[in-house]
Amino acid sequence: MANNTLVARRARILWCSYREFHGNWTIRLGSESSVFDMAPKSRSSLRVGTGYSFVEDIKLLVKSDEEAAKDLTTLLQKLYNKNSELQRSPLFIVAESYGGKFAVTAGLSILKAINAKTLNIKFGGVALGDSWISPEDFVLSWGPLLLDMSRLDKRDAEKSNSLAIRIQDQLKREKYKEAEKSWGELEDVVRTSSNFVDFYNFMNEDPPFRSTTNMELIESVRKRYSSYITSKASSTGSTDDLMNTVIRRKLRIIPKNISWGGQSDNVFEALKSDFMKPRINEVDELLSLGVNVTVYNGQLDLICSTKGTEAWVQKLKWKGLKNFLESRRQPLYCEGSESGSTKAFKKSYRNLHFYWILGAGHFVPVDQPCIALKVVDDITQFST
Repeated sequence: MANNTLVARRARILWCSYREFHGNWTIRLGSESSVFDMAPKSRSSLRVGTGYSFVEDIKLLVKSDEEAAKDLTTLLQKLYNKNSELQRSPLFIVAESYGGKFAVTAGLSILKAINAKTLNIKFGGVALGDSWISPEDFVLSWGPLLLDMSRLDKRDAEKSNSLAIRIQDQLKREKYKEAEKSWGELEDVVRTSSNFVDFYNFMNEDPPFRSTTNMELIESVRKRYSSYITSKASSTGSTDDLMNTVIRRKLRIIPKNISWGGQSDNVFEALKSDFMKPRINEVDELLSLGVNVTVYNGQLDLICSTKGTEAWVQKLKWKGLKNFLESRRQPLYCEGSESGSTKAFKKSYRNLHFYWILGAGHFVPVDQPCIALKVVDDITQFST
């Protein structure tokens, strides 16, 4: 890959799933990023213009996570304020990848509306899975992590570290677009120096491809992302094919000129300047307000590495952090008894919960579905 240009995105439409749990119904908003790989990316999820949603004028697309959070809050007001049944159910935001970065701003927007009595809702908490909360901490982790895993030698690790320090300086000066460009350069260096390590799972490889134009690059990476998910989760065709054929026909309300993810490229263009902004302060604010915050991370993730996630968690100013860090981890199993192999570790203190998911990459629900369900089960219990 010799091109630092835009990369693909395939956004996820807003979904709500209803699940009975101990006699109560819980509602979860799911937010997942799109393609998380290579040069300046598309991380568009739960924004107007993604999935089947669309704007009639591209100028109406939001340009920040805060604006997108306001849109989501407005939607929730329409859904909840006149629906007493929904009002009795706690709402949980379960987010992955770039979706986590958006989820914390959405959580704060929801709380603001609740306190202003403009939204009648029970807010259960936020779950952040392999989430892009602190770009600085993630890029600083790549070189040391890949050096330890023998995917980089000392020379290449030092080159990676040098670029990461440049990004750190650009972020400190709030030069977010410059940082994004440097980030694309760093990913290129890491990929080529490691012989194309997979950013989703550093135990795998991501074969190189050639691309001559920006659009070819976008389409190529989009297809690779889709193929990865499809190969893990299904034996049938791609998600795009499914959504634009079978699901489209079932819904019967999608305009003829609208396709699944048709505006996602435009969504990322509108949000480019927001991509590298950290959201540690927002997580801190949620914790200080007593909101349940769950963080879970795949052991084998590179793009949002566990090492980077641990680093930004340690930067929290939350008054319970010291006790959280000193707490002991508990092993988790899936076989129903401790005789089975360890699948994860969990640490909790008050309203902060952290899960280390063993054997999983960037997509925890795909790589470790059993433990992912246990995490979701725990999340719903934390609010009771």
